[in-house]
Amino acid sequence: MASQSKIRLLPPNKTIKGIISELTTLYLKHRTNISRTVYLTLFFALLNRVRSAISEQKAAAERHAASRKHGATTLGHDEATKRQKVELNREFFKSLFRLLKICVPGWKSKELRLLISHSIFLVIRTLISLKVAAMDGALVSSLVRGKGRDFLIGIVWWMLIAIPATFTNSMLSYHQCKLSLQYRTRLTNYIHEKYLSNMTFYSLSALDDRIKNADQLITVDVSKFANSLAELYGNLAKPTLDMLIYNYSLSKSVGGEGLFFMSLLVQLSAGVMRALTPPFGKYVADEARLEGEFRFEHSRLIDYSEEIALYNGHEAEKDTLDKGYFTLIKHVNYILRRRFTHGIMEDFIIKYVWGALGLVLCSVPVFFKIPGAVATTMGDRTESFVTNRRMLLSSSDAFGRVMFSYKEITELAGYTSRVATLLEVMDDIKAGRFEKTLVSDEQSADLLELMKGRGTVIESEDIQFINVPIITPGGSVLVKALSFSMKRGDHVLVVGPNGCGKSSLFRILGGLWPVYGGTVRKPPLSQVFYVPQRPYLSAGSLRQQIIYPDSLRIMRSKGITDADLLEILRILDLDHLVASFPDGWDAEAEWRDVLSGGLQQRVAMARLFYNRPKYAILDECTSSVTLETEKVMYDHAKSLGITLMTVSHRRSLWKYHSKILQFDGQGKYIFTKLDADKRLKLEDEKEELEVQLRQVPEIERRIAELTAE
Repeated sequence: MASQSKIRLLPPNKTIKGIISELTTLYLKHRTNISRTVYLTLFFALLNRVRSAISEQKAAAERHAASRKHGATTLGHDEATKRQKVELNREFFKSLFRLLKICVPGWKSKELRLLISHSIFLVIRTLISLKVAAMDGALVSSLVRGKGRDFLIGIVWWMLIAIPATFTNSMLSYHQCKLSLQYRTRLTNYIHEKYLSNMTFYSLSALDDRIKNADQLITVDVSKFANSLAELYGNLAKPTLDMLIYNYSLSKSVGGEGLFFMSLLVQLSAGVMRALTPPFGKYVADEARLEGEFRFEHSRLIDYSEEIALYNGHEAEKDTLDKGYFTLIKHVNYILRRRFTHGIMEDFIIKYVWGALGLVLCSVPVFFKIPGAVATTMGDRTESFVTNRRMLLSSSDAFGRVMFSYKEITELAGYTSRVATLLEVMDDIKAGRFEKTLVSDEQSADLLELMKGRGTVIESEDIQFINVPIITPGGSVLVKALSFSMKRGDHVLVVGPNGCGKSSLFRILGGLWPVYGGTVRKPPLSQVFYVPQRPYLSAGSLRQQIIYPDSLRIMRSKGITDADLLEILRILDLDHLVASFPDGWDAEAEWRDVLSGGLQQRVAMARLFYNRPKYAILDECTSSVTLETEKVMYDHAKSLGITLMTVSHRRSLWKYHSKILQFDGQGKYIFTKLDADKRLKLEDEKEELEVQLRQVPEIERRIAELTAE
């Protein structure tokens, strides 16, 4: 019975084998036409994919613009920026192209030469890999055939080719690091040029809310962008080149159709991977933002350490720092979990699924005869299998690196978004466009419209304000229309309660705040010098504290010597400072800690005497010095021809000024001549009357008691 069932099963098996044989013969007969059809189909599929990608980018860009507009109107620009999705759309490529033009400025740049050299070594590395794959197959073939002499010769050649291979690998690493440094240098120089010009560094923090941590962007994110950009080129260019060359070589061994169908399966699995890949670009951008906010809180703690210590606010600040840190760590842990699950999927598909497909493909020349193939013996088939296997592993590894680079591209998108946003905001600030959260009670449409407008600034020898509104960046209107004028020699005293507009007036004069209306005539910034109550002491030598903002080279070019500086110090009784330090003028220290408040104010006045501007703004700059020193300061400043604008409530300073600008804190002001003697008498009389008025209730109470008795 069993033998009869076997006999009955034989004809169907023979029929199936016959059908397979006929189909194989028919395929081999028309293999050329089938190959052409497959390649044409692949070409048109590629064109369709490019068209779909362009459409996706357009749609994503439109969604991005719409969400940004909606977010700006409902949540404010800063909140909208936090909710923007970092994706590979037209906006990303536009920003990346802008940064690339900064990093690689031209055809003759060093960066382009490095890129070309890097590309040459990438090609050499791929050609060496091809040679190594062929040598690998030949070595295994020699082992199978038992040819010891050929095997030893192969080993010698293997060691010889290792010399250019290791040199090439080292050069690739060197070029990548060098490119990263060059990109960072170009980008940092460009940002520094914009950041430290036109008072951008001040406006970015004081007049605009979009960038909270410019220091972290410039020092950290620019570096990460440069590293990511340099790594991405090598991680994309070499795998792409490897895939093209290895697949071309494989197609000659295993057939283009088999390679195509395997590539089709790989593309399908890659599509699944891409659909399941989390938005790592957005995660990186959010992580960089949280890092910046955490760093900003620490820098804020350092800046206000004295105030916090006096308030005994360390517990509150600890809560703030802990909240910022744990928010950051929570986000990082979330990214780690997403990377963990995504890594499992990637490793399974790339290493094992693609590896199994590769083994099947490499077995084609062993089990099937490929037209044009001459491998007939066991050794030849072994050599062909090992060589194809080596090339397939390299090709799969290259494709895997391309797939892994998608995460790197999304991370690059995050850094690109951060750096590009900084450049965009600095461009807006340079053009006078600010976005600030308003805190004024007068947030009417008229105020918003007023803050969008700009007044006229005219360079002049004198200072004149004509109907200029004094408005803080937060939207508080201090003075609706300020008008006054002063010429050289008109020393003006500015008085008024806190928050009335005194400092705001000086910020407009110094070009820090925009002119929202009216006309301002003022001398150039080089002719106006500001001396605050707490002077800024720069990092550097004692000499640099006096000549700031000049450098030693500029000082020498002006013909000023250390003896001239010593004479300035002698006027202020500061000449002992030079002898107090072993290095004299070249001594360096943390000057804010070394010098007392009075010494710091005298150093600031020495700086004023060195620069000898036409106008000086003195903001409570004598609050920590004696009246005798104050007299020396003002007398010498006036003898140098410096016109003074002073903010101070000290009566001793009235006699050094001829005009007074007085704010009442209610939006009104008075600008008139100042008669110091008359004003002193009036002030004394006013104080006497106020004392008498304070006694009136007591007198009335006593009269009432006497009347009752």
